Amino acid sequence: MSPKRSLIRRATAVAAAATAALVLAACGGNGSGSAHNNGHDAASPSASASAPAQEGDHNAADTAFAKGMIPHHRQAIEMADLAATRAESAEVKKLAEEIKKAQDPEIKTLSGWLTSWGEQVPAEGAGHEGHDMSGMMTAEEMKQLKSASGKAFDTAFLTLMIKHHEGAVAMAKTEQAEGTYQPAKDMADQIITSQSAEIARMNTLLGTS
Repeated sequence: MSPKRSLIRRATAVAAAATAALVLAACGGNGSGSAHNNGHDAASPSASASAPAQEGDHNAADTAFAKGMIPHHRQAIEMADLAATRAESAEVKKLAEEIKKAQDPEIKTLSGWLTSWGEQVPAEGAGHEGHDMSGMMTAEEMKQLKSASGKAFDTAFLTLMIKHHEGAVAMAKTEQAEGTYQPAKDMADQIITSQSAEIARMNTLLGTS
């Protein structure tokens, strides 16, 4: 009994010593760590400033998606702007207006992401050349569209916008497959759904125009 009691006492003493050491460490951490805590607080504004990009780390695919989709959307809006005065079909005018309403806010969101990531937002007018893979119009195609009116404009607009939308859907699918930033992947999903529906709608309009 006596050795057993001695063992229990020793274990109790060790536990008490360990507890005391933990308490001292915690106190010491609070006292000497106040400067550390203050430093952490001072860093908070910068952390909150980049909050929009903290909903999951972004990668090169997310950056490429944002940088590519901004000029892509801008060109779609430029095309849609022409429909107000050049289109003959009320359906084409309505579609053009819907495209503008959907894509303009997305440009602002994409630009905000790039800024929060410390990336350069594409300049206005950038990306009008050499984007065949993403369905971008060439300068010649844009020139032809601007010179058309009436039924000829409707046909050209629908044909070119289908190609443009197909490019956007392809870019969005790449983002879904390779991106890591969830809000960007969510936008890509939305683009695929909405623009695929618009492609079907435009194909129907082309068949009846």
